[in-house]
Amino acid sequence: MRASVIQIAVNEDESVEARRRRVAGMVREQAGADLVVLPELWTTGAFAYEEFGREAEPLEGPTYEAMAKAASDAGVWLHAGSVPERDPDGPLYNTSLVFSPSGDLAAAYRKIHRFGFDKGEAVLMGAGTELVTVRLPATTLGISTCYDLRFPELFRGLVDAGAETLVVAAGWPERRRSHWTLLAQARAVENQSFVVACGTAGTHAGVPQAGHSIVVDPWGAVLAQAGAGEEVLTVEFDPGKVATTREQFPALKDRMLGLEPPRRP
Repeated sequence: MRASVIQIAVNEDESVEARRRRVAGMVREQAGADLVVLPELWTTGAFAYEEFGREAEPLEGPTYEAMAKAASDAGVWLHAGSVPERDPDGPLYNTSLVFSPSGDLAAAYRKIHRFGFDKGEAVLMGAGTELVTVRLPATTLGISTCYDLRFPELFRGLVDAGAETLVVAAGWPERRRSHWTLLAQARAVENQSFVVACGTAGTHAGVPQAGHSIVVDPWGAVLAQAGAGEEVLTVEFDPGKVATTREQFPALKDRMLGLEPPRRP
């Protein structure tokens, strides 16, 4: 399986529409890949809070349309990162979109864990409530977004739902870059899954981004990692290694907590 991780630079001197066109072109250049992944909130910047309301879109808005066409043109499964979604009947959401090679929407995931504590995303956006997986021909994706990476129970839930490849779209800050790499490897090891984690480059509202998108195998080995700038990271891996790893080292079978208690006869 070939995955292309597009680490986009989100810079303030580029309009959202210009970036949308540029990114669509980058996706088309990945024809031949099985999976293409974009980062979190690349249309606005994850820390450009004042832009969320101004640039929010309905689910089937301009980014949806551009990315659906790009996926179809390239013939790839596309995790199109996330956009600020404006629900006509509710709040804004940080929503990830996944498209099939025909350009059909395969899944939409509203970010469950919002970052900011008592400001920013945590107060500007609503929280999602549903775990989302997507079945590809070679593997099942488990979808997550940025701050979700700090909550292992979400990923264990995705594994219980059949996920074998955990995809993380992020706008992770440079000052906590060491956590990014550490947590990506931890999620891979504890869930015996591949992790494909795509971050942004550039600066969002004065916050330098970590970049360093990463692909990790089920043993925690780093298969590939980007640098700090805009970059397309391409890696090939065998999805069958998940089943092999879980068979050779069946740690998941020894779980004692977080499971339904045994029923008394």
